[in-house]
Amino acid sequence: MSNERRPSYASVAPQVREIMLQLTAGIHTLGLPEKLLRLVFLRASQLNGCAFCVDMHAKDMRAAGESEQRVYMTAVWRESALYDAKERAALAWTEAVTLLPNREVSDEAYHEAKAQFSDSELAKLTLAVIEINGWNRLNIAFRTPAGHYQPNARAKAG
Repeated sequence: MSNERRPSYASVAPQVREIMLQLTAGIHTLGLPEKLLRLVFLRASQLNGCAFCVDMHAKDMRAAGESEQRVYMTAVWRESALYDAKERAALAWTEAVTLLPNREVSDEAYHEAKAQFSDSELAKLTLAVIEINGWNRLNIAFRTPAGHYQPNARAKAG
């Protein structure tokens, strides 16, 4: 992989960042538990290989009181008993929607999610997965440097 530096999308097109921040703010008004959203955001970021977002969401989870073990076991959640049935369904749904194996979300993934989420909740969860995938793709495409994020920095900046 090339190490060529790329411009900050937030600097060269601040409206792009603003639109994404509006979407993010909207996600947080949908009534999904914040703890669940943080878990979904970390897992999607891991799947996409977005170092900036993995760093951010792992730090946000810790700052919100998640155990170190739950943070690092998110990558291998299927082999861990640390997640409840609803979290496991959300993680499976996140993987299905993020990876789109065979360009679809399987009936199995859908039924697993439906066992834990109402139709409305599942639509909201899907939008949350879409939102984090959007952030991942922006940060990967523009090679946003990882490691400098501090929890609550967004609240202070906005």
